[in-house]
Amino acid sequence: MTKISKRQFYINGEWVDPIVANDFDVINPATEQSFATISLGNEADVNKAVSAAKRAFESYSQTSKADRLALLNRILEVYERRKHEVAEAITLELGAPKDLAHGAQAGVGVGHLKGFIAALEKTEFESSVPNGDLIFKEPIGVCGLITPWNWPVNQIALKVLPALAVGCTVVLKPSEMTPLNAILYAEILHEAGVPKGVFNMVMGDGPTVGAALSRHPDIAMMSFTGSTNAGIAVSKDAADGVKKVTLELGGKSPNIIFDEEGAMDAVKREVRRVFGNSGQSCNARTRMLVERPIYEEAMKVAAAAANGQPVGDPSKEGHHIGPLVSELQFNRVQTLIKAGIDEGATVLAGGLGRPDGLDSGYFVKPTVFGDANNDMRIAREEIFGPVMALIPFDTEEEAIAIANDTEYGLAAAVQTSDKDRALRIAKKLRAGMVYINNSQTGYGSPFGGYKKSGTGREGGEYGLEDYLEIKAISLPA
Repeated sequence: MTKISKRQFYINGEWVDPIVANDFDVINPATEQSFATISLGNEADVNKAVSAAKRAFESYSQTSKADRLALLNRILEVYERRKHEVAEAITLELGAPKDLAHGAQAGVGVGHLKGFIAALEKTEFESSVPNGDLIFKEPIGVCGLITPWNWPVNQIALKVLPALAVGCTVVLKPSEMTPLNAILYAEILHEAGVPKGVFNMVMGDGPTVGAALSRHPDIAMMSFTGSTNAGIAVSKDAADGVKKVTLELGGKSPNIIFDEEGAMDAVKREVRRVFGNSGQSCNARTRMLVERPIYEEAMKVAAAAANGQPVGDPSKEGHHIGPLVSELQFNRVQTLIKAGIDEGATVLAGGLGRPDGLDSGYFVKPTVFGDANNDMRIAREEIFGPVMALIPFDTEEEAIAIANDTEYGLAAAVQTSDKDRALRIAKKLRAGMVYINNSQTGYGSPFGGYKKSGTGREGGEYGLEDYLEIKAISLPA
């Protein structure tokens, strides 16, 4: 195929050349070959984009809720028409298999948009409190948005849309690993009629463009999704400007399975769920906590599920998983698999190296560890690959203690037919989201976590709140 060239940035409603050319190859992770070229920006490009956003904020912040609802509905119309293009880009640059790319990966762009439209419709920007003072919710200002590669459109939608919905203007820095879907998203916003300067996008890496955004004096808020270490760097860069910072970071989510009828069905289902998106999801339930009487059986069932998980070409249809996004990620996952072996965990399925028959591409064997404990690296560090560990427990209290013994607190899950027990445990788990049995939170619910999993929430009315300032106005008696 002809190599794709996308070297321009989107600033003030136009595609513009970078101030200094800095080519960057985009790699297809299934082939390890470059298939596109973008340019990485610098601080001068960021300054140009922020200036455009600052000018646009003066007028866009004064638009009516009805005007912004109409804009979101136009974006929805255009996105639905071009969703297949977004999916095809995600398959190429992320390695997401066709069914996943055309399903959840691109589909979230519709779901979140509908969720924000519903939230905006019910949001009141003017109210009063019992003492008679008036309360106004106002857009915070120019927002710097940094998004990751693992669910690229998901995170772009969760940041760009609420900002536009409440009257903010933005500068987006998408991941340089998966830039093509972001370029398509910019085209969609342009086609939908987003006013000049309201949405701007500069490609680049975190230490250059991300840091320039975080430090910029005219940026009022930073919203970042990515690793915990990178989130800390964003916070430090933003601190001198006393900016608002929201962070959606890592996770090491527990999944508690009790000795009940149907438990092995849950084990099989939950193993497959972890492997979805090749394990590259921050809320993946990678610590499976199993009640001891069924632990041996669970290890056998989990191993069989992993051994039965197909891995293959993402350009083909099917329920297989694809590669990891990059050589860096591949090597990191291999290092952690080796750490699990060295620390004494038992490889029940998978292990080091590529799956049989795949000699190139960043493919990883779906891997399950048994005989694990909560002190091992594989149980404490976010692996971000198709790797999980099974840990036994004896009592409900011990399960809760193991589940909460982590620096993260993004998500957790409980598998039990006892509704009272499920809710009792869910309330004790230090996590921003708890999934009971075969459930998922819906569009419009808050996404985010406790502890080192971040600050703030994304999605629906909770996502809108993060982009608003609160003003109290007192009236004379």
